Amino acid sequence: MRANDLIQRLLSYKIWANEELFGLLLTLPDAEYTSEKSVATRILNHVYVVDRIFYANMRHQKHGYTALNTVDTPHLAELRDAAKATDQQLLTYAKELDDNALAEVVDFTFVDGSPGKMSRDEMLMHLVMHGGYHRGAVGRILAQRSLQPPRDTLTVFLHSQSPSLPV
Repeated sequence: MRANDLIQRLLSYKIWANEELFGLLLTLPDAEYTSEKSVATRILNHVYVVDRIFYANMRHQKHGYTALNTVDTPHLAELRDAAKATDQQLLTYAKELDDNALAEVVDFTFVDGSPGKMSRDEMLMHLVMHGGYHRGAVGRILAQRSLQPPRDTLTVFLHSQSPSLPV
């Protein structure tokens, strides 16, 4: 499998996993789960901000962020829509890259002012892994309230793409 094909598959997994988690969170009654939804939204907003930062970095553009989260917390439904649009932008962008562009090392500046240097494929892999890590944190918050978080694993995603395979 080519590197670009693998990255596209992983970004598709990220899109699927985000849809699953946002979908569940949006079904929870606000009155009963105010605290959990608030913390989950802050965590997922952080993921969104990091996605936006790295998307700009890969394209040699300024992102305008000075921190890894925003001061104001968006509404969950608005964040879902923004994250979905960004996820799709990342996938579309990855589809446009050949192996040389993926391997190109990009210099950038982290929000704390320190210099950074990563290849585009490393940045895209970081976004997939980073999102998974934080979705897991949200899943733990849900589990503490005896809620079953989505089965956010690559194997479940892959089997959902090939329904004839057992999960």
